[in-house]
Amino acid sequence: GSKLKRFGLVTTNSITQVFQRRIVTRWLDANNPNKTPLSIVYAVDDHPWTTATKDAAAVRIAMTVAQAGPREGVLESVVAEAGLDTDQPDIELAANRGPINADLTVGVDVGKARSLLANQGLCSRGVQLMGSGFIVSESQAEHLGLGRRLGLEHHIRPYLNGRDVTGRSRGKMVIDLFGLSAEKVRADFPEVYQHLLAAVKPERDLNRRASYKDRWWIFGEPRREFRPAIAELPRFIVTAQTAKFRLFQFVDGSILPDDMLISFASDDGFALSVLSSRAHTSWAPRLGGWIGFGNDPRYLKSRCFDPFPFPDAPDAVAQRLRDLGDELDATRKAALTENPDLTLTGLYNALETIRTGAVSDADPNVVERGRVLILKELHEAIDEATFAAYSWPADLDETGIVERLVALNAERAAEEARGQVRWLRPAYQKPRFQPKTVTGAEQVDLLGEAPLAADGARAPWPKDRRMQVLALKGAIAEAGALSTADLAARFKGRGGADDVRRLLAALQRDGQVRRAADGGYSLLRAA
Repeated sequence: GSKLKRFGLVTTNSITQVFQRRIVTRWLDANNPNKTPLSIVYAVDDHPWTTATKDAAAVRIAMTVAQAGPREGVLESVVAEAGLDTDQPDIELAANRGPINADLTVGVDVGKARSLLANQGLCSRGVQLMGSGFIVSESQAEHLGLGRRLGLEHHIRPYLNGRDVTGRSRGKMVIDLFGLSAEKVRADFPEVYQHLLAAVKPERDLNRRASYKDRWWIFGEPRREFRPAIAELPRFIVTAQTAKFRLFQFVDGSILPDDMLISFASDDGFALSVLSSRAHTSWAPRLGGWIGFGNDPRYLKSRCFDPFPFPDAPDAVAQRLRDLGDELDATRKAALTENPDLTLTGLYNALETIRTGAVSDADPNVVERGRVLILKELHEAIDEATFAAYSWPADLDETGIVERLVALNAERAAEEARGQVRWLRPAYQKPRFQPKTVTGAEQVDLLGEAPLAADGARAPWPKDRRMQVLALKGAIAEAGALSTADLAARFKGRGGADDVRRLLAALQRDGQVRRAADGGYSLLRAA
């Protein structure tokens, strides 16, 4: 029989999300010597599931066709849709031609962006309770001893979830006993202990995970690693993990964020401005993706924040961004405080309507009371200052923004491999995340690079896996393309050819290094 030449898939549009992208990337990787690479020759990235049945599943689908070998493809995207619940839906597609990436885009491959050490430890999802009984109202908190039991104010804290941030706060609090033993809670806060015995422990007793069952009075995921990052801050930044608009705002340092909020350990208006700018709000949806029938953007810490290269701004521009970020946050908070019926989403619905040119369609009442025209002006000023911080032209579109950020990410990753880290909060990050050094002739620099000593001596092979990866990347960055044998020869100890080969294969699969035809490895840089 004839050999299969092409195959196609109909999937949900989540095929473009992070985990699925990794699988697709492996099959598209032209540098992997162990298999024939595939190309996506046709795709529709995000298509409604059309049916005349009104109660059918509300999903979005993707359609892909793959073929062996390096080939260009045709990517079609929906530009208009109507009548989805009828026998004759009206769907308009626009086509784009070129190499199709794993995330079903044409153009720059955002999958090449790598996490930066400069951003490490500053972003996390909020706590995951694993028990609704931890949540209490203010009156319940008083009944449990808040205001009467000494020290309880540190363990019953204001609590926010995504809807509290984008809509109106429910005024909830949460019992946070992280760091306390059960015996300590029972002795010091008996009312709290009894409440959790009744409201949390029965549910936890049924949980299959031993840590959840055994430590039933503690949140399932208390984010122990992230707590020090925000412990001393008077305020920090949050955004809802999934939301219609990608909005960032300051919250008080006493607040404990829910799992559906992403937190950023910075109290700096500069960071708020850059995150709120078109630079980041163009980048985040491409790397984080979308979710649900409404295609709401989803913010993933590991893809949206960790690889994002912040601008190295001149002092005057940085201060301008700092002032604008503070003013943006204060303006929104004042409008919402003075108008309890307004929400942050409502303000940005009106702003988006105005941005599209349909000024008359925006609710004039919301525009006036919500200070929406001021918000528009502030966002435009933030975009202008952020572009100046990056030294970009002012007229860049989203495609141009993402292309430049992917290229800058590659530059910063190469810098870090050579030992230069542009820490965002150096006083906090360096003592915690700067790799340890050794002294004497076998010194390894701050990123674990192990270049040859001046006398030609080999450098020590790090024991830690992450340090081994950085040592290999540092050696490649320093000397250019090197073969497996050349790289192995630069280290002493366990740095044999087999160890180096396995690590290089992993780095190649992950898109961090490229193997040339002559066998030399080089750092993968964005085009």
